[in-house]
Amino acid sequence: MTILVHVQPRAKQTKIVMDSSGGWKLYLTAPPVDGKANEACIHFLAKELHIPRSKVRLISGIKSRKKVFAIDGITDQEFRRLLG
Repeated sequence: MTILVHVQPRAKQTKIVMDSSGGWKLYLTAPPVDGKANEACIHFLAKELHIPRSKVRLISGIKSRKKVFAIDGITDQEFRRLLG
């Protein structure tokens, strides 16, 4: 599956929430420097979904707050159940 996530770096805590439009917003404590925020996104999603990091790939938005992730081995329903 693929998912569009709006990332807010330098937040007080790392968490993911569904916004009012039905999209996902990921708050990260990591700064947007040297790819640290991208790595933190991948690590957080893999940990919360209980899957290996190799199953989460950033496919778009390397230098943007709007990022698209490909997540292998999980359905949209499972994603919503685990994170929603």
